[in-house]
Amino acid sequence: MSGPEKNLVLVVDDDDSMLRSVARLLRQLGYVAKLFPSATAFAEHREFDDVLCVVLDINLGDGSGIDVRHALKASNNPVPVIFLTGNDDSATRKAALSSGCLAYLIKPFPAGALAGHLERASMQA
Repeated sequence: MSGPEKNLVLVVDDDDSMLRSVARLLRQLGYVAKLFPSATAFAEHREFDDVLCVVLDINLGDGSGIDVRHALKASNNPVPVIFLTGNDDSATRKAALSSGCLAYLIKPFPAGALAGHLERASMQA
């Protein structure tokens, strides 16, 4: 791997307990987490050079994670996205997958599932 290993994961979820538990899991897996409680807070983040991926809730209190993903793509930001949702349905899944996400996980998800997708992201970095 050339350059410094990317290990920063941005986590966007309006559920504070989910933010904390994903951050704890990321620390256990050796990643650094930066937490955002809303789409608005995340929209203000501009530095993506050291970001491995974004773990993004689909149903945010102030917007849609899928819309956030489209905004990243529109700004030519290639950062991989792992979607999380507690409200799985076929329309949401189709919209998420067609947005070009790395993965789509349904809450609650096994820790190993997230770890495997982060490993895939690091191979693409």
